[in-house]
Amino acid sequence: MSRYLPLVGALLVSACADAKSPIEPDDDPSVSATTLVEGLNHPWSLAFVPGEADDEWLISERGGDLRRVVDGKLLDDAVTGVPEVVAKGQGGLFDVVPHPHFADNRRLYISYAKACDGGATTAVGHGLYADGELEQFQDVFIADACTDTAKHFGGRILFDNDGYLFITVGDRGQRERAQDTGGHGGSVIRVNDDGSVPADNPLVGQDGAKTAIWSWGHRNPQGLALHPESGEPWLNEHGPRGGDEINVVRAGINYGWPVITYGNEYYGPDIGQEKKEGYAQPLHYWVPSIAPSGMVFVTGDRYPEWRGDVVSGALKLTHLNRVAFDGTTPTGETRYLQERGERIRDVRQGPDGYLYLLTDAPDGKLLRVEPPS
Repeated sequence: MSRYLPLVGALLVSACADAKSPIEPDDDPSVSATTLVEGLNHPWSLAFVPGEADDEWLISERGGDLRRVVDGKLLDDAVTGVPEVVAKGQGGLFDVVPHPHFADNRRLYISYAKACDGGATTAVGHGLYADGELEQFQDVFIADACTDTAKHFGGRILFDNDGYLFITVGDRGQRERAQDTGGHGGSVIRVNDDGSVPADNPLVGQDGAKTAIWSWGHRNPQGLALHPESGEPWLNEHGPRGGDEINVVRAGINYGWPVITYGNEYYGPDIGQEKKEGYAQPLHYWVPSIAPSGMVFVTGDRYPEWRGDVVSGALKLTHLNRVAFDGTTPTGETRYLQERGERIRDVRQGPDGYLYLLTDAPDGKLLRVEPPS
């Protein structure tokens, strides 16, 4: 049973659009991708390092290495000083994100699966980065979500325009955690850049609640991006058999897992209701599941017809997914690169406006998305 009733979510749930039936997706073969780097071991996240000479990019590999791409070339030596990770199941090294003022403070943030008593949990820390070395690494957040089930870590991190740090934590494969605000499982976290809790977080002052929680009722959020106009975080998350979702992440909202879901048990039966008062409906959902991953809003000029749209990778259905929105209402879905048959783990928009992808494989790739012909 939740230690915090969904009253705040019930008050705010009307701010979230009511979900429609899934949109019938279109396929578009006009988009291609150019391979820039090969030989990556299950890459997870891509970061563009501001102010670095020679155009340096960093790529995390789930097994625990942080790789450098300098002037378009993958270097043999990994970054030193990266914390030890639990590389088991879905666990390992996750997101890598420079601080908004990285050029001044050199602070690089990393999320990862951290060993805990009896298993692993999601953790985030930072160190000072320069020239392939990460120094003075320290954790700023360790989720109260320790378990030996090596799955559903979440692990995406994002800074908003006010400098707050958002962190996704999955339900760890134990769905009841998502409705229990006495722990961090199945939630989105909002903290200051040093890990302290902002005074206006929605559960501050609630007896027994984890005050770092911003929203809850999530299953396994794998994409996180900042809306270019509203400045609000949006996420995508994995459902079970169906019921993957896109949500706008708002304070104090209960997004319903597992009380409401459009997915079924892997062995067939329903899990919960599709709708219930007090629980937010997704903006968009997928049935069957595509297993959405890294996510961006397109803001550059390389793909003018995509501007403002949500672009995500798809792991299970192996494509690049674009959903167009009118405000918070989805108006269309298009799928690209299906002919490649590659699991797309991360999607980032580079400083040059191009979209870059990471493919999840033992011989993973860094790809550049070429604009539609």
